[in-house]
Amino acid sequence: MTTPMRMARPVVAGVLAILASSVWPAAVWAQASMTLQASPPPATLSPIGPSKAPPPELAGKTISFEEAVTIALQAQPQIQARLYDYAAARFRVDQAFAPLLPQLTGTLSSQWSSSTVLSTTGTGATVPVTVSRSFEDTFLGQVSLSQLLFDFGKTAASVDAARKLAEVSRYDIELQRQLITQSVKEAYTNVNFAQRLILVQRQALERAELNFKSAKGFFEVGTRPKSDVARAAVDVANAKVDLIRAVNAERTAKVALNTAMGYQADRPLRVQDNLVYTPSQVDTLPKLMDEALRQQPEYRQAKLSVEASDAKQRQTFRDFFPDLTGAGTYGGARTDLNEQWSATLSLTWSIYDGGNRIAKYQEAKALTEAARANVKATELNISKDVESAQIAVQETSERIQAAQTAVESAQENFRLAQGRFDAGVGTILDLTDAQSALNQALNGEALALADYRIALARLDRAVGRR
Repeated sequence: MTTPMRMARPVVAGVLAILASSVWPAAVWAQASMTLQASPPPATLSPIGPSKAPPPELAGKTISFEEAVTIALQAQPQIQARLYDYAAARFRVDQAFAPLLPQLTGTLSSQWSSSTVLSTTGTGATVPVTVSRSFEDTFLGQVSLSQLLFDFGKTAASVDAARKLAEVSRYDIELQRQLITQSVKEAYTNVNFAQRLILVQRQALERAELNFKSAKGFFEVGTRPKSDVARAAVDVANAKVDLIRAVNAERTAKVALNTAMGYQADRPLRVQDNLVYTPSQVDTLPKLMDEALRQQPEYRQAKLSVEASDAKQRQTFRDFFPDLTGAGTYGGARTDLNEQWSATLSLTWSIYDGGNRIAKYQEAKALTEAARANVKATELNISKDVESAQIAVQETSERIQAAQTAVESAQENFRLAQGRFDAGVGTILDLTDAQSALNQALNGEALALADYRIALARLDRAVGRR
């Protein structure tokens, strides 16, 4: 009885013989070389995907603006998701390239059959019947090797399209990094803005309480009416309400910053004050546009989408041409595993498929034109974003200077109003109006500083900076 291991030895020997003697056609080598040389550069990925380093601990630490951005770029799961998307896109390039490589298939099968035959012999009144039974055990083992010899560049075009789409996915990583950076910058600024408002509202509450004590003292000695005390009490209550809102705004801003950095929303957080005006030199609009067209991920993606659509159009056009394929099998059959082999050279050409390929080609042409139009639309959007951001930077810079002048005037006005009230020649209305004007000026200065920082962050995003 022949064992399965001994029966399989000729099959293995045949496989090795086929692989040792196989020679790839020059056309396949050319397509393979072109595709591998043009493969996309690797991203920062480990063999199984992006790194999963935990975010650093922040307990009791005051983080700077730059540290917040660095933490977000390391820990934000949305960036990790884009890295995995890019890894998947690179594997799709390998999938598109696979038809250019040899296709090897192994087959093992065993069949058992039994048959019964009835036969008669002799003549006359008595006919003897002979019954014969047979049992057959058939084993088949073979290896099939096929190789695409030439397909008029269909697979090469498919690989090129997959490679361009992988590049689009790679720019998704940079796009997500820029979006996260912008979110962190704005959230960090909003935390500082909320903390500045808390300081302003606490000072306003202290002034309101001081005015209330003054009004109450004047009323007790009979130099002021009770309405002055009531008005001062209203100012104290309003100041407390504004302080509560400012505190809650700070908590909300910290939740947004924690989330942007990739932390849990309730993690304790302390930030440095960056609401300080430092004039920034902004380039001219043409320079900013040139920089944006070089660095904007969306613009690079739009241009790569055109190239991918063009490659897909080439593929659909080449689908009209035939495929030339070589194939061979080697194996053995029956219980003694008799040697069997075959070689085939086939030319496959679909002459007409009901217009399906024509429709696909027309669709690819339309998608290519749409991608080209999208490039122009992206240029217009970039131009709008860059110019709007540049205007915002200039506008907020001018607002800061005006707001600082308003604060100085409001402080002087409040000092004079408070002096007149204490001297008994001013009214409570004049004092509360001066205090309200001072609060408004201080809030306006804080808002202008925050808007200036946010405008700079949006300008960086518009030109493709982090």
